[in-house]
Amino acid sequence: MRICEPSSSSSVKPWIFHGLAVGAAVAVAIGAHAYLYLRLPSKFRTRVIGIIPARFASSRFPGKPLVQILGKPMIQRTWERAKLASSLDHVVVATDDEKIAECCRGFGADVLMTSESCRNGTERCNEALEMIGKKYDIVVNIQGDEPLIEPEIIDGIVKALQATPDAVFSTAVTSLKPEDAFDPNRVKCIVDNRGYAIYFSRGLIPFNKSGKVNPKFPYLLHLGIQSYDTKFLKIYPELPPTPLQLEEDLEQLKVLENGYKMKVIKVDHEAHGVDAPEDVEKIERFMRERNLG
Repeated sequence: MRICEPSSSSSVKPWIFHGLAVGAAVAVAIGAHAYLYLRLPSKFRTRVIGIIPARFASSRFPGKPLVQILGKPMIQRTWERAKLASSLDHVVVATDDEKIAECCRGFGADVLMTSESCRNGTERCNEALEMIGKKYDIVVNIQGDEPLIEPEIIDGIVKALQATPDAVFSTAVTSLKPEDAFDPNRVKCIVDNRGYAIYFSRGLIPFNKSGKVNPKFPYLLHLGIQSYDTKFLKIYPELPPTPLQLEEDLEQLKVLENGYKMKVIKVDHEAHGVDAPEDVEKIERFMRERNLG
């Protein structure tokens, strides 16, 4: 069978030019991608600090960092878990409250006093970083209300950010329990097929036509821990609030709305965040059942 030939050379030119343009674009894309990796220093994002932001005046649970979890303040349990992470060169608590600072100094933590004007944990981490003389490449924001956070998860998000130079942010998700599907305190996440975040929401995402939980769908629960490239962290407070961020009250959305990439890792983790006073009894019961005191 003969292949149809164009009737004149003039009809070929547009296709030639189109092919050249596509080829050039692909070459540029490949070249840029390769350059991105080739230009990386041999030691990329190696200096890592963990910061635990803690404030007393929580609207949902005032004084939450100091609540006792089986005989220890929750902030102490979080600090002890973070200290076990092999990727962290240093761990500090950043707070604006003297009662929290005094408690932390009592169990041996390094404390930085930050201002009350910080609007979220990310801004508190940035202020704390500016107060530290030593330079770091990555800051890990360790939420103080996840007292059972696993050190391996901390190490995992650090490695993810080190291995993904086009991302400025990394975080972790785990499987969402059906009973948490419509809890606005349990933040949900969806990712693309390369492991980058698409969206975060307090509502159930994705949301189907039935309006019910699909037992066959692998919904993802966002864990509060996250890490940032320190260069981006300095930029973050200067970015104006974004509509989705304000509507959902989720700081991660400001990152995405401004076009930055966020790498997400999935982990097998029994999430036990303390968002409200009633969560204390739940986490203590869980710890007793597994002898985690």
